[in-house]
Amino acid sequence: MTLSEKLNKWVGYNREHEALRLAEITSITPEERLVRFAEFIDTDADFQPNKIGLFFGQFWDTFKKPPKERKYVQKLDLFILIYSLLSFLVKTLDNSNVSNAYVSGMKEDLHLYGQERNLFTTFFNVGSIIGAVPSQVILNRVRPSIWIPSCEVSWSVMVMIIASTKGAKLIYGMRFLMGITESVAYPGFALVLGSWYRPDELAKRMTIYDGAWAIANMFSGYIQAGVYTSMNGLGGLAGWRWLFIIDGLIGLPVALLGYFAIPDFPINSRVKWMSQAQKDYSVLRMLEVGRKPPRKLTLSRLGQMMKQWRPYGFMWPYILFNICDTSSYWNLWLKSLGIYSIQQINLIPTGGYACGLVSGYLIANMSDRAGKRFPFLMLAVFFNFLGNLLLAIWNIPFGVKMFAFFLPEIGYPLWGLMLTWSAETFQDDTELRGLVVAMGNTMSSAMGAWFPLVAFPTPQAPMYKLGYKLVTGLTVLEAMGIVFFLIMSKRELKTRGKKLNKFGLAVDIEDYRDNGTDELSLEMGDENAGKVDYQAKSGVVEITVAEKL
Repeated sequence: MTLSEKLNKWVGYNREHEALRLAEITSITPEERLVRFAEFIDTDADFQPNKIGLFFGQFWDTFKKPPKERKYVQKLDLFILIYSLLSFLVKTLDNSNVSNAYVSGMKEDLHLYGQERNLFTTFFNVGSIIGAVPSQVILNRVRPSIWIPSCEVSWSVMVMIIASTKGAKLIYGMRFLMGITESVAYPGFALVLGSWYRPDELAKRMTIYDGAWAIANMFSGYIQAGVYTSMNGLGGLAGWRWLFIIDGLIGLPVALLGYFAIPDFPINSRVKWMSQAQKDYSVLRMLEVGRKPPRKLTLSRLGQMMKQWRPYGFMWPYILFNICDTSSYWNLWLKSLGIYSIQQINLIPTGGYACGLVSGYLIANMSDRAGKRFPFLMLAVFFNFLGNLLLAIWNIPFGVKMFAFFLPEIGYPLWGLMLTWSAETFQDDTELRGLVVAMGNTMSSAMGAWFPLVAFPTPQAPMYKLGYKLVTGLTVLEAMGIVFFLIMSKRELKTRGKKLNKFGLAVDIEDYRDNGTDELSLEMGDENAGKVDYQAKSGVVEITVAEKL
């Protein structure tokens, strides 16, 4: 075995083995499946959860699932969901600490009285532009369990290096490199999560994963407030320098845990915390949904992807929502008032992040239960629109203005829903599913490299001549993009002759799997098609899959 083959065996994939395994799993009979996966399949069609399960099942789906299925999904949550949340929390903490440090003494210590604050974001965004798409291509060659934790170790070290800076130039360099290494995390984890959970489970978990952004911003405020109070001057270091050191020390052990926790994809997972039967069952579970396993990405396939309308239709609202985030300007307004302490300036915006967490979970839970994404996406967009509209007016009472800063945070759940939407819309192509989010992030970062400089120039803070007015208009275009994608998706159902499976997801006819358990008609043209009550089956999985994959 050559060195290249040994390296690929350690970090890469064996596509031939994956194809053989997929064929073997899909070829066994329904009776054999019941025996082989008896540990995970509940055959009691009359199962009903107890009163406690019914109550808590309104908030988290595993409580309503039958015992075997519940145990399986809880295991996924323990490793995949918890780790992805921790990782994204650390990433966001490392990224947002610059804003907290800036208003906590870094500006004065380093004499940052120009556009340096915006340039920190610009250099990070340039790194993200360079790294996002290549990182997703690398994930088609290198396992997520290798590539993502390695990048996490790198950016944690870079965060601590910033603590030693004596000027803006070192920060520019570290922020650029952090942008490259961090660019894999968001689309990478969204890709992994979307490869293990079903539609009735996914939105809540995507939103919780994405909610790490709000949690990290809350913790960053609390940490900076605590560090400034207790560690400012300790060892001759300013409190804002200690913030970078502490953030990096938090990130390193989380990064190392990733080598063990990240399961890659069901078809090629090799984690120790799952048995081979569990991995095979996971493959079957995703096939039932219609989610295709990963394949080798070639230039020919990439060209075919770029000829479709779907990537561009999805990126339209995705990019606009990305650049319309105005949360980082809240603390600048608070500081300009001259009535709050540094601790209060760091802590008050955490209330908005808390609202985002609550609204994110509630909206995602309702979306999963209803089996719909569109109306809840529009609801989240409305909160963003209203908040920025009020800030565009600006000359409003103090209480209304404070409320206006809260509103976009309440609309933040759009992120989790967008990721869920992408996982379901692009479930027929794993590589495109990862690339479309990466391309959206790349375009967002490209626009984010100059957009704050034009719309939110630091010398104009906190009352920007153009910023909030422009964002209000872009939010309207964002809503139009969501409507456009919905209309085009419905049109594609008819023109390409697709069918809706029992989860209400479009699949090609040759991939359609009729479990024989749904009483809903899923034929094209049925007015009830897609309006699936995911809870109707009480979580019981009956495996009677069509012979053809």
